[in-house]
Amino acid sequence: AVLKKRLVKLVVNFLFYFRTDEAEPIGALLLEHCRITKEEENVFSISFIEEPERKYCFECDSKEQCQEWIEALKRASYEFMRRSLIFYRNEIQKMTGKDPLEQYGISEEARFQLGTHKQ
Repeated sequence: AVLKKRLVKLVVNFLFYFRTDEAEPIGALLLEHCRITKEEENVFSISFIEEPERKYCFECDSKEQCQEWIEALKRASYEFMRRSLIFYRNEIQKMTGKDPLEQYGISEEARFQLGTHKQ
């Protein structure tokens, strides 16, 4: 394993990484179908279900910073956002008796697809 110092930036569900002396990213990881694992007190890793043998390790300055990164990365996937949307949509509907997505003109088919996929 080769250790390289990189700066990282999380944008929605992409983790961009940069050389420390460059403004443009040199790459990005799409945070879908991945596993975020705490390896050591201040080290976590990202591995992908399709390529479990390939692992990206990240060292943080502190265990608190490491935990913050782990939590942020776990919330960054489309699947997490989708499940959150379904949960909050159902909660609002229970409280108000109305579908909160209806006011945005989301079709019945889209609402059906949104609410019926079970994990």
